[in-house]
This record gives sequence, C-alpha cells and structure tokens, in this order.
Amino acid sequence: MVLLTMVLTKYALIDSIVKPKYLTNYQFIILALSVLFISAGGYILNDIFDVETDKVNKPKKLFIDNTISKKNAWKSYFTLTFIGFILGFILSINRNSSFGIFIFAFSILGLYLYSYILKKRVLIGNLLVSILCGLTIVLVYSFQTNYTTRGVSSGILVYYLIISYSIFAFLTTFIREIIKDIEDVDGDLKIKAKTLPIVFGRKRAARVAFFCSCILVVFLIIILQYVKNKLLFLSYGVILILLPLLYFMYLLIKAEKKKDFSKLSNLMKVIMLFGILSMLLFTVL
Repeated sequence: MVLLTMVLTKYALIDSIVKPKYLTNYQFIILALSVLFISAGGYILNDIFDVETDKVNKPKKLFIDNTISKKNAWKSYFTLTFIGFILGFILSINRNSSFGIFIFAFSILGLYLYSYILKKRVLIGNLLVSILCGLTIVLVYSFQTNYTTRGVSSGILVYYLIISYSIFAFLTTFIREIIKDIEDVDGDLKIKAKTLPIVFGRKRAARVAFFCSCILVVFLIIILQYVKNKLLFLSYGVILILLPLLYFMYLLIKAEKKKDFSKLSNLMKVIMLFGILSMLLFTVL
C-alpha cells in the first residue's frame, strides 16, 4: 500500500498535472526504497514489542521466536532502518531538502516511540501512525515539485490535491487504528495497555470511530462538490469510496464480536485502496 501510494502520487497525480519533472526515476526509486526500508523496519520493531499481545490476538501470525529469533529480528530492524535513513539522507542532500531529512528522522523516531510506548496510550499512538501515513504523500510531493512551480495554477492545484489525499490517508488510517485496537483488546489487556477501548470501553471506542467516519463522509462530500461536473470522478467517488464508507458505518453500528471488527478493518483497507487508486483518474484528464 505504501509503495502503491508513492507510485501513484508521483506518476498518476503530480506528473499528470505538473509537467516539469524535478525527481528522476532513479531518484524516485531511491526515495521509495528509503520509505519501504524504514516502514519494514517499523513493522519488525512492532512485532518485537508485540510478542506477548500477538500470542493472544494473532497466535497463527506470530513470527518472532517462531520463524525468526528476537535477536535476528533486532538485527533486521537496525539494518533496514539504517539503510533506509542513509538512502533518504543522501537523496535529501542531493535535492537540498532539509524537510526530507526531518521527515526521515521523525519517522524513525516516531515508529520506535510508537512500538515502545505510544501504542499503549489513548489515541496518541493512533494519531502518530495516521500522521506518518499522510506524510508519505507529502514527502513525495516535497521531492517531486519545485518551489518555482507552486505559484502557478497547476502547482496550486497539485498542492490542494496533495493536502486532500493526505487528509484522506490520515482519517482512514486513524479510523482503522481505532478499529484494530477494539479488535485486539484482549491481548492489550494482557500487557496492561491503556488504549481507547480499554480505558473507555469497546462501545465508546466504536462511537469515536463512527464520529471520525462522519467527519470523513463530510470531507468526501465537500471534495465531490468540486468534481460534480466531472462524471467520471463523481461516479468513482460515490460508488467506490462514499458508498462503501456508509456501509462500513452501518456495520460499525452493529459490530459486537472480534470477527466483526476484523471485517471492518479489512473493509477500511479496501476503502483506503480505492481512495489511493482514484489518483489514476488524473491520467485521463
């Protein structure tokens, strides 16, 4: 999903609107590899700290100490993270982007703090992961465009599109993070985590997810107002994003069991996927 988001942001969205290409294919590969290595390191780190909870929540998907030792998992984390940062650092220096260096460093630190402590705290970890997902789109934009193009009409259009997609990525990820916390509440109780469903209960946590979904619906309706004269965009948005989201909210109201929230988590993944795939529509403008 991360790689797909980056590829579509550059080649489908930005390159379709802003003609001068300030990031070469080779540089984009370096950028993508950097983000993927750091992301992969973050997943490994999360699994290292989640061994006890995964024994309860996902016993069939427990890899640490089964498929790979914890010692080798740590080695893999440090190796991937180091390579990812070095690649990002070199590219940032080459592109004279201090913002890029900050994002790479912030992401590494954020992923560590999330896995170590923040995911056990009410909403803080959820917010951090959601911000990092939104920043993936912003990061590609920061490297792909030049400050001289951001004042022209095409540059302004791309800027607002990037902001819109970043907000979409943030909201969908945040909602899914809450759903996953509800789904994993049994394992989180074992490690005495203070997640939203543990502190306030599953039903109240589900209401927070529903409220955030309402915000997302309003956001999508506002966005669709700007494309109401473009039938392809409007049809795609309503049929493949808005209607599935409304169905998600309907299922969320009825959800009670762990399998219900697992289904909701997967459905939100599909909504996120269709949201990102909508960038392809800009290639036919």
